[in-house]
Amino acid sequence: MTDDLVAALHPLLTAEASAEAYASGGEPGDLEQAVWLRLLERLESDGPPLDPQGWLRKAVRAEARRSRRTARLERPYDTEPADDTRPGPEQLALTAARHRALRDAVRRLPGRCPRLMEALLSPKDLTYREIAGELGISQGSLGPERSRCLGCLRRLLTPEVAAREARG
Repeated sequence: MTDDLVAALHPLLTAEASAEAYASGGEPGDLEQAVWLRLLERLESDGPPLDPQGWLRKAVRAEARRSRRTARLERPYDTEPADDTRPGPEQLALTAARHRALRDAVRRLPGRCPRLMEALLSPKDLTYREIAGELGISQGSLGPERSRCLGCLRRLLTPEVAAREARG
């Protein structure tokens, strides 16, 4: 019975959906699918309609109206929601973890190195003259001191970086 009803209504539904879909701003296939769903729901609850062709025409128009209402209420995003140009939460978390590891390693450096590295990493973008004055050392010894501190920092970070890469 159901197969016969579907076979008999299919050409009519295709024609009705094609006529109504474009006026509602939708696709005929989407409209057909929605009406088939309504028919299945109706068959399950109330059985087949007494006038299948009349019911189908009304159902197509009702679904087209529903589609128009939905389209009026929906607004497009101003920007693409999946914006790949900005770092995602995972990237931000990894960057923050790297910064924490660097700051922790800087704090473990010997002598004046922690203060020197903090001054070099400062967002104030201090000049060598300002850093030398802050640390109380000559500007000429700042370069060799920086090289020594970077070497120590490299040795501190190498085991951590190697351990992380081994897991990944």
